[in-house]
Amino acid sequence: MRSCRVSSATQELLSSSVVSLLLKLGIASAISAVIHVYVWFRLVRTARLPRRWHLAATLALVLMFASVPLTTAARFFAPGFAATFGWVSLPWLALVGLTFVTLLALDIARLGVWGVRKARKHPELSMSRRVFLSRVTGGAAATVAGASVAGGIIAARGEHEIVDVEVPIAKLPKALDGFTIVQLSDLHVGLTIDRAFVQRVVDRANALAPDLIALTGDLIDGSVEDLRDDVAPLAQLRAKHGVYAVTGNHEYYAGVDPWIAEISRLGARYLRNERVAIADGLDLAGVDDHGAHNYAGHGEDLDKALGDRDPDRALVLLAHQPRQVRRAANFGVDLQLSGHTHGGQIWPWHYLVKLQQGGLLAGRYAHAGTQLYVTRGCGYWGPPVRLLAPLEITRVILRSA
Repeated sequence: MRSCRVSSATQELLSSSVVSLLLKLGIASAISAVIHVYVWFRLVRTARLPRRWHLAATLALVLMFASVPLTTAARFFAPGFAATFGWVSLPWLALVGLTFVTLLALDIARLGVWGVRKARKHPELSMSRRVFLSRVTGGAAATVAGASVAGGIIAARGEHEIVDVEVPIAKLPKALDGFTIVQLSDLHVGLTIDRAFVQRVVDRANALAPDLIALTGDLIDGSVEDLRDDVAPLAQLRAKHGVYAVTGNHEYYAGVDPWIAEISRLGARYLRNERVAIADGLDLAGVDDHGAHNYAGHGEDLDKALGDRDPDRALVLLAHQPRQVRRAANFGVDLQLSGHTHGGQIWPWHYLVKLQQGGLLAGRYAHAGTQLYVTRGCGYWGPPVRLLAPLEITRVILRSA
């Protein structure tokens, strides 16, 4: 069981991050409030429930609304409580979000029907008819959302799909044809992802017997003191040419320097805007996360990593966020491996993720001569739910073109 003891490092993290945390919680809570009010209006108010059920449903929605920011904040002062309560509040977040989307779609359709009836001068529906339709559509929305969340939990906690991606690289020597890189990304250890989950990922990765393992960021969500035991299985990762890592945005939220030290202690080598020769004719480089410049001593520096590279050698770049490819392509990178998006994690919210990354969501892309692969990731963030975005362990197979 995770300790609820507040460590000195956790206290320092809380002190340094309090303003940022409150701002993010405020914005997220405001959006959540709008969603909860809309769901309440549609499922409770317009359904004209009996007074007793009206009050009970209203109170339940208020309490569940409050449970999400409470769980998020509790990570910093009561991680044991947050890890347990997260199994209640985080699935609820997915449920109310999907209910909102389903209700909105139904209401847009109803509005269209109303417009047609109005244009044709049909008589208005009676109050009893409107209440009946409100209850039917509300019940349908809640049922669809509930079934989707149930399926999404099964997917998020189920088996990882091994996705083979063959990438031709013209400069790759024939002797390296078939070189394999297992990419693990966005594990997000913390809250509902614990040691047992990490062990499953490690075992699946090792079973692939890769030449190299790449950890492309967002491995954790919490402090080193709270999660050290949970991430310990990463020390068992094995690959012929080693394990390499780059930072993701969540490492910065949780205390990046202690985490770099801890993951390095477990056997991974962080590439902080640097490049290494992996084999004759193949280089591997890594850069800090897209937003790392906001933290002292950190920040993406492609010129430092690639400015003096030999352009005749094949180059694979590890960069957490897909949009980093737009700058990487200027340095003649052959292949960039990224994560961050989770493939959207929960449909249809993936449209927002895709917009944030400039259209780069999951799978293969090409940009100005640079190939990009974006993995869906082997964990999840927030709700333990994956809807139409399965867990993924990626096996990249380099081919000499």
